[in-house]
Amino acid sequence: MKLDKPVTGGPCWTELGTSDLDGAKRFYAELFGWRHETDPRQEAGGYTVAHVGEAAVAALTPLYQESQPVAWNVSFAVPDADEATRKVTAAGGTVLLGPMDVFDIGRFAVAVDPTGAVFQLWQARTFPGAGLFNAPGSLGWVELLTRAPERAVDFYTTVFGWSVNASEHYTQWGIDGADFGGMMRMDDKFPHEVPAHWQPYFAVTDVDTTATTATGAGGNVLMEPTSLGDVRRIGVLRDPQGAMFGVYAEGPQR
Repeated sequence: MKLDKPVTGGPCWTELGTSDLDGAKRFYAELFGWRHETDPRQEAGGYTVAHVGEAAVAALTPLYQESQPVAWNVSFAVPDADEATRKVTAAGGTVLLGPMDVFDIGRFAVAVDPTGAVFQLWQARTFPGAGLFNAPGSLGWVELLTRAPERAVDFYTTVFGWSVNASEHYTQWGIDGADFGGMMRMDDKFPHEVPAHWQPYFAVTDVDTTATTATGAGGNVLMEPTSLGDVRRIGVLRDPQGAMFGVYAEGPQR
């Protein structure tokens, strides 16, 4: 992505809700070299922050309710979570949780867009979000997969004011033209039961090696490593608990 730090309207954080926190910590430590720190406070509920070096890059959490799926979630930075949720509902979305304070670090809400994709809103106080983007092991792209892309464009441009760079095959989201993510139409290849969703992509040094490491650690490859010309190589993986995510490497690859 063309963003290198959290900015208003852009992706600022990504969280994994998982059915096996310890198993997920082992998997992602092997895959990305993440160092994990679990908040010891009981009220934090096992919230675990992953680091690359000293930079916070993502979080892993237990499932907090029975209906919560095992999945990666993407948070977008907003100056006022309460005002942002009002924009969400006015544009046809639904607020699932919050807004609510998270200790003294920020204010948080969970919403779903009109096409069925869940996303999060983050109003920063002491914690702005990820301390590293686009480097190996950190967030580098976010992608919306939906069956109603036209409705999604109307919704997200209204709520966040995103710029839209659309071609025949792919739509890219941006902040004032600085692209940070994209959108793909879900066709008949996607099982009907798979809902619209946001998917994070993590930067890696070598996509093929990462895919091999993932399978060796108990994960699966959902989309084999694929080169997009000489621009980048991408793949889509699934962790041992079932959460899907993408990986990519810039430049010419094997």
